[in-house]
Amino acid sequence: MSLTPSIIEPVPDQTVLVARAAFPKGNLYLSMRDELGTLFDDRDFAELFSRLGYPAITPWRLALITIMQFLENLSDRQAAEAVRSRIDWKYLLGMELTDSGFDHSVLSGFRARLVASEKQTLLLDRLLDRFREKNLLKVRGKQRTDSTHVLAAVRVMNRLELVTETMRAALNEVATSAPEWLAKAALPEWFTRYAARAEQSRMPRTDPARETYARQVGRDGFYLLKLLGEQQPALLKLKQVAILERVWQRHYTRREDGEVHWRPAAELERAATAIESPYDTEARFSTKRDLSWTGYKVHLSESCDENLPRLITNVHTTAATTQDVSCTDQIQKSLQANDLLPARHLVDTGYIDAELVVESSRKYGIELFGPMRLNPSWQARAGGIDAAQFQIDWDQKLARCPMGKQSAYWHEYQTKAYARPVVLIRFKNKDCLNCVSRTKCVRNKKAGRSLQIPNREMYQALEQTRKKLDSSEGRNEYKKRAGIEGTISQGVRRGTLRRSRYRGLEKTHLQEVATATAINIVRAVNFLNLQPIAKTRVSRLSRLAN
Repeated sequence: MSLTPSIIEPVPDQTVLVARAAFPKGNLYLSMRDELGTLFDDRDFAELFSRLGYPAITPWRLALITIMQFLENLSDRQAAEAVRSRIDWKYLLGMELTDSGFDHSVLSGFRARLVASEKQTLLLDRLLDRFREKNLLKVRGKQRTDSTHVLAAVRVMNRLELVTETMRAALNEVATSAPEWLAKAALPEWFTRYAARAEQSRMPRTDPARETYARQVGRDGFYLLKLLGEQQPALLKLKQVAILERVWQRHYTRREDGEVHWRPAAELERAATAIESPYDTEARFSTKRDLSWTGYKVHLSESCDENLPRLITNVHTTAATTQDVSCTDQIQKSLQANDLLPARHLVDTGYIDAELVVESSRKYGIELFGPMRLNPSWQARAGGIDAAQFQIDWDQKLARCPMGKQSAYWHEYQTKAYARPVVLIRFKNKDCLNCVSRTKCVRNKKAGRSLQIPNREMYQALEQTRKKLDSSEGRNEYKKRAGIEGTISQGVRRGTLRRSRYRGLEKTHLQEVATATAINIVRAVNFLNLQPIAKTRVSRLSRLAN
């Protein structure tokens, strides 16, 4: 399809007349057009289309429809129907009342172009540019970040269901590409064993029978791969066949005599690399406290400056097994690319450590602010003498314990596991052997106390952050971080923030970006209409207590 940027005309007079009569007190979409304009322009999407071909439907309209679709949680068919039938949508899109709209498949084609061009964040980026022009967004202000889980658009399966469904998916793909060959090469029992979807109700009940069935599925998979390698090597490149090979490598082993072995769960590789469904190989199984899910994780960052709307500035979508602390630098790098870096970044414990506090300040000029992780040592857990109670003299390279003893050994080096600079400190054995506080400090009956702490820069940054958070001013400042939970709640209630409609990380990321963009528009319109932010709901019982 080709694109020739067109001039955006005013809303037709008849559409204005009918819309004003239908909504005398106003409407969200009428306010969007009146207060924010069209938000997008065809030139914003010029790189998504070629210069030759059939003329494309104006992409600025498709962008708005995509946002409204996720705002109201509509399917493509429902969104296309709303374009044809709803007066407020026609007003926002500047369409005649008699305009019959377009086929719903155009919307999926528009999303596919955004994903193929790796422009999933284009909707949010252009919107934030417009907000900056209208002075609704402050650069170098305050921002906060938090994450929530996203369920993948696949069925959660146990191991036996997974291998059976993977075999079934591979056979279906081979049947599509080479039906005549498979009809002759397939074993007769395959047509009954893998004809229907793998479900727990069809599986054997007892453990020995389930293991026997699992080995049979494993033999079928290895036999299929052998046949393809000998007779149809080109088919080994098929997507589902490649997935079959990866799943079999994790769940099966072949002994020297050729017998297939079903691996026990304890022998499996870590879940971060495990395929949970043959239909979405990027979805991962993860747990967080009492919650477990298969899918992804979305990290939302938003502004929290006084007298300005709370606007989402960045959306970062990852696999469910990705740790929050590994995303902090990527989030800040994305904010820097869009010239949206904050001066203070409020995060929870999962996003912060001593190294990130130093790097955020050094690379981006950001004060990363939040509670540090609790000391995992037994001394801290048992109320003993932990590392924080030692006085460190960095100039003299000495440490002093609470009982007044000085360290005898100081060594600075980098850890092999994380390549982080640390300091190893040890005290003399004779100083610790007769100490009255030994039971609170050392468990080894023959050795003295030893400490491993970050280097000077990180240690001092760590102490400074803790002191700020311990002050009344710091605690009041950190309370603002909790506001991001309201944003997550709004995304869940108004959109589909926690449930992916699509398969794959890139498409899921586009969904989360569109949802965040829709929330931003609602908040900007409410702010311009002087509608105050809703207060936190308080139960009737809590009101009585107060």
